[in-house]
Amino acid sequence: MELQKLEQIATQVRRDIVRMVYASQSGHPGGSLGCTDFLVALYFEAMKHNPDFKMDGIGEDLFFLSNGHISPVFYSVLARAGYFPVNELNTFRFINTRLQGHPTTHEGLPGVRIASGSLGQGLSVASGAAVTKKLNNDASIVYSLHGDGELQEGQNWEAIMFAAHHKLDNLIMTIDVNGQQIDGPTSQVMNLGNLKAKFVAFDWHVIEMDGNNMAEVVKGLAEAKAASGKGKPVCILMTTVMGKGVSFMEGTHEWHGIAPNEGQLSDAMAQLPETLGDY
Repeated sequence: MELQKLEQIATQVRRDIVRMVYASQSGHPGGSLGCTDFLVALYFEAMKHNPDFKMDGIGEDLFFLSNGHISPVFYSVLARAGYFPVNELNTFRFINTRLQGHPTTHEGLPGVRIASGSLGQGLSVASGAAVTKKLNNDASIVYSLHGDGELQEGQNWEAIMFAAHHKLDNLIMTIDVNGQQIDGPTSQVMNLGNLKAKFVAFDWHVIEMDGNNMAEVVKGLAEAKAASGKGKPVCILMTTVMGKGVSFMEGTHEWHGIAPNEGQLSDAMAQLPETLGDY
């Protein structure tokens, strides 16, 4: 897909995110906006997937969202990619909706393979899926997305060690390195240090990219796919700006998990022109 089209989809997804969080007066806009370009490029360019959703995912690439609080961007991308009607975004976080604040599986929402409310578990699940693909001689790729603050959970590092030991070279882990978490900058809450050096030490292949530059995201995902199948799991360290696309939300943890008021909604909508049609 042309970069211009991907960027148009990303603008609409950002618009969806802000409207969804405003309507429910609940949710996590900051990380969702920051990860929009990545998820749009993943679903509309890089990943081999089928909106006619089957839970086993045989013969197709799989995606696991570990930092499940950024469900607004996940739901918008799934809907825009054809997994369920776009107008269902109207139900975000309402009672009895399939679009819960954190993705769950018992509602049967197409595209969602795991519940991901508790941070730190996604790579373990993705690693299990990658092992299964290998056992079944399925050459598809397993993708996962994680927050940088999430790496403060120790289970991640067990899975990082496991994936390298078992040479899960069909696994591509992406980390949203925005430097923010719910309580403040990661450097102040618990400094993550040199993530590239850590992953290299754990025997992963590491790629770095600007996650808010669509051309770089497309290139980085292509590079990650090219590096798969060569004996090592792949880690993409993706630098983003929390709240990207909405000026007053950018670069601060304060928009990790709050909703805009009516005036802020109007301001955000003026910055994010409608490109595909609102729901």
